[in-house]
Parts: sequence; C-alpha cells; structure tokens
Amino acid sequence: MKSSTKTRACFAVVASAALLWALVLSASPRLHERIHADANRVDHACAVTFIASGNFNHAPVSILISAPVSYDVTKVPERTPLWIQPLFLLASVFEHAPPANS
Repeated sequence: MKSSTKTRACFAVVASAALLWALVLSASPRLHERIHADANRVDHACAVTFIASGNFNHAPVSILISAPVSYDVTKVPERTPLWIQPLFLLASVFEHAPPANS
C-alpha cells in the first residue's frame, strides 16, 4: 500500500473509534462524568453532549406564548337592510315556454 492510503486508513480508523467512543459516553452519563469533571454542569459542551442532546445548539428554543385576545361581544353593530334586485328576474330566458309541437 502507498503511504497516503495507509494514512487515510489510519485516520478513518481513529475517526471511527472517536465517534464510537462519543456514542458510548453519550449513552452512559456516569462514564462521561468520570472522563469530565464538569460533565454535570449546565454550560458543559463537548461532542458527547452534542450527540446526547441531538442538536448543535444545546439551549432549547424558547416558546412564545401570548395571552388570548379578548373581544367585547356585548357591542353588536347595527345592521342596515339593503335590497338587491335578483339577477334571474332581469334575464328574459325564462319568460316564454318552449314551442309546442303540433
């Protein structure tokens, strides 16, 4: 094998082992606390906490909750009637019967 191929293979093995180790630590909080002294703090950030939380930004998104809008239902506006001429009365299609067959 070439030297560059050996280097790539070695790098791939080391990267895979590091990812596997981070997955093991994210599954076992006690083991993670043994590795890091400050693992139980809120502001602790490492690859294990990123994997355990499932996102890059460890702080959750704040939820905005607004108060319901109150409406005054006691004031109903007065309605004024408006007469509209029906459109079918303007058409003369229905004025006459069909021609009679004799």
